[in-house]
Amino acid sequence: MGDNACDDVFEWAARDPDRAMFAAKADGAWQPVTAKQFADRVTAVAAGLIAAGIQPGDRIGLMSATSLDWVVCDFAIWTAGAVTVPVYETSSVEQIRWILADSGAVAVFAGDARCAEGIRAAQAAKVEAVWQIDGGGLDALAATGQGVTAGEIDRRRDPVTAATLATIVYTSGTTGRPKGCMISHGNLSEAVRAVTGIPGVRERVLTEGSSSLFFLPLSHILARVVALCLVHDGRRTGFLSDPGELPAELAAFRPTILLAVPRVFEKVAAAAREQAEAEGHRRLFAAAEATAIAYSRAGHRAGPLLRLRHAVFGRLVYARLRAALGGQAAWAVSGGAPLNQELGHFLRGAGITIMEGWGLTETTGPVTMNPPAVQKIGSVGLPLPGCAVRIAPDGEVEVTGPVVFGGYWHDPQATTQVFDGRWLRTGDLGRCDDDGFLYITGRKKDLIITAGGKNVVPAVLEDRLREHWLIEECVVVGDQRPYIAALVTLDQAAFARWQRRQGKPASATVGDLSQDPDLLAAVREAVDRANTAVSRAESIKRFRILPGGFAVGAELTQTQKVRRDYVLAKFATDVEALYA
Repeated sequence: MGDNACDDVFEWAARDPDRAMFAAKADGAWQPVTAKQFADRVTAVAAGLIAAGIQPGDRIGLMSATSLDWVVCDFAIWTAGAVTVPVYETSSVEQIRWILADSGAVAVFAGDARCAEGIRAAQAAKVEAVWQIDGGGLDALAATGQGVTAGEIDRRRDPVTAATLATIVYTSGTTGRPKGCMISHGNLSEAVRAVTGIPGVRERVLTEGSSSLFFLPLSHILARVVALCLVHDGRRTGFLSDPGELPAELAAFRPTILLAVPRVFEKVAAAAREQAEAEGHRRLFAAAEATAIAYSRAGHRAGPLLRLRHAVFGRLVYARLRAALGGQAAWAVSGGAPLNQELGHFLRGAGITIMEGWGLTETTGPVTMNPPAVQKIGSVGLPLPGCAVRIAPDGEVEVTGPVVFGGYWHDPQATTQVFDGRWLRTGDLGRCDDDGFLYITGRKKDLIITAGGKNVVPAVLEDRLREHWLIEECVVVGDQRPYIAALVTLDQAAFARWQRRQGKPASATVGDLSQDPDLLAAVREAVDRANTAVSRAESIKRFRILPGGFAVGAELTQTQKVRRDYVLAKFATDVEALYA
């Protein structure tokens, strides 16, 4: 990979034009898209941008669901010498307005009519064109560029260096306005080199014939960088716009590599656990889960009896779990939030090794990762090649390396505050062991200090609670309070199944049954299990079931992280009730 993040597309088209680089859904099946077909599409859209008057350095918004066309537009923007500004398709009009206005975007790609409507409603002053991707809109733009010569396109690509701005990615905005992270072509290229350079990745994970199906938003830097890694190594990549279709499409696509946030893995395990309970196999599943965890922990030291039990459960339980993920996935990348240690061992024991990593938008995605051959589940791995990690005296994790961004767009004050010389202050708390593996223990701003002076990291309890098949989200509270408590939301589909099994009225809502003894007992089971991970002083003493769920753009960020301050303000009455 050169300094230009889009070089790989054209290098593959020249080197192996018939290589099946991508897959697209057509006529109900996944059809191959060759390297040449993709490069030609990128070139045509880039020519359309040039014909439309887009200049080098112009910012172009990209608001669309995950799709192959999203990637085409991203590469086309770079090919035209411009800068991509991703916007989540679930963004509110206010969020769209802020991102487009702050970045100074002059045009926007809209995935569909709904996205286009939101963009127009935002009324960003500098936006002069909105190109709708679906319904032939991308073809129409490409058609306008037929008079643009190949030489003119090359003149746009050639001046790009490592220092050239490639994209402005806005942070999730858990507190305050989202800030635009300036990420250069060099940052992206170095991130790809670092990830693919992890010992064992090419030998075990990105092997010939490997593939991945993306369903996370490509606006998230992690998904974008992992997609660039697959493009760099020429591995088959598909994109799924509707996560609701994931179970069926995993079976059809059969990926070997999965990329997901911990919540996805939690739901897979919870669904398997709940199905086993519904079929009357609760004890069987519990035994299989314990065996997988023990097998993963033991590694090469597993004794004959444990190996035999593992083999038996492999046929009875683990094969069904792997089948739910397409049947071929042996490797997975997890990021965005901490993965529960027990869950990591369970999945590895069941035949799916998760390479948990950690990073920020400001670090162009992952800056640490567990190598395939040297896993320490519970950690977020070792620093990537070329990167370094240190722990500040107050426990904050600081990083440095070529993947660290160039600063916040038009916000020098915020940029200055986040750097200590060449070291980036991440806001995460952590520790490193003697082998250099990093362990994230919480967020600096999320630390709860009870009235008794006990420091509590809420993520430990929250991760455990979300493992329960009935629970969707939770927020642990207790800052300057006498004890720890929690607000809990339920998974609606799981709640409906629980209603039927318990013989509760079908018309009853979560709010109607929030004080039902049977429902409280089910949630108490999850709370008691979570409490085993902490001391008595850190344990959840009381909880409250909220009547509704958390929504993206309100209680949740676009990357499914809880906006803690927002939740505490919105549900202040419920919090007070926990301490009445």
